[in-house]
Amino acid sequence: MKTQITEMLGIEHPIVQGGMHYVGLAELAAAVSNAGGLGVITGLTQRTPELLAKEIARCREMTDKPFGVNLTFLPTVSSPDYPGYIKAIIEGGVKVVETAGNNPQKYLPALKEAGVKVIHKCTAVRHALKAEAIGCDAVSVDGFECGGHPGEDDVPNFILLPRAADVLKIPFLASGGMADGRSLVAALAMGADGINMGTRFIATQEAPVHANVKAAIVAASELDTRLVMRSLRNTERVLTNQAVERLLEKERTLGANLKFEDILPEVAGVYPKIMQDGTMDAGAWSCGMVAGLIHDVPTVKALIDRIMAEAHGIINERLARFSAA
Repeated sequence: MKTQITEMLGIEHPIVQGGMHYVGLAELAAAVSNAGGLGVITGLTQRTPELLAKEIARCREMTDKPFGVNLTFLPTVSSPDYPGYIKAIIEGGVKVVETAGNNPQKYLPALKEAGVKVIHKCTAVRHALKAEAIGCDAVSVDGFECGGHPGEDDVPNFILLPRAADVLKIPFLASGGMADGRSLVAALAMGADGINMGTRFIATQEAPVHANVKAAIVAASELDTRLVMRSLRNTERVLTNQAVERLLEKERTLGANLKFEDILPEVAGVYPKIMQDGTMDAGAWSCGMVAGLIHDVPTVKALIDRIMAEAHGIINERLARFSAA
């Protein structure tokens, strides 16, 4: 299936694995790339540029296909060594970077000069237009359904994707709620050139996370996510657990007086405890509403092959019947 995204990234299928903290390691990225999609290493999970360079090298040993690196630009006082991370990406021969968070403009010249394609994650059409204007090669348009940070506009993908298609000149990925061949065909119908999947890829055999995490996603329905940190304008969609419900109670009790420090026990440093140790009530962790569509833990290859077979079946059989009539 050829789209602008497959042509741009040099991949077989229009399926990209999103960057995910303590999930996007070499094992998963290589598995996705080997299966014909684009695997992505999460840059900031590696605490230093040197560690990222090692992870890129490790991924290179597992695949000879293209893979990318996610780099999230955080609004923090003590900023990570972004020039160092970008140097590791370029020297590692990585040709695709998924940027997220703050505006990546100041880092684009170095990436462009090295021939790196930049896909910026956006939760609003205005942000996507800005990404296009500053020179990003593509964008990932994240609807309200997505796990992680859906922005503050609450626009779901049935509206957001066609709106993006109406105004963007660069290709875009549909992100949020993507799980199967139906998702892919719907995204293509609404103007996207591929899909970006996060939560669905956590529930795969190669995802380097504890079995408890995968089991929690499979057991969850579409009603089991919560939105936290809304009053801080840092909204995050997470899977509910005891810590999340405690966090929400603090938000209700403190109201406008809530400060980030009040919820630190529920959000700070929790990812290793959950993803690596499987302590499921340790804190809040990102998960999309798409959990309601996830019922198994296949290999990455089996998942991608299934998505593509289902997509082709829908296009060539179900949809073709309507046009024939």
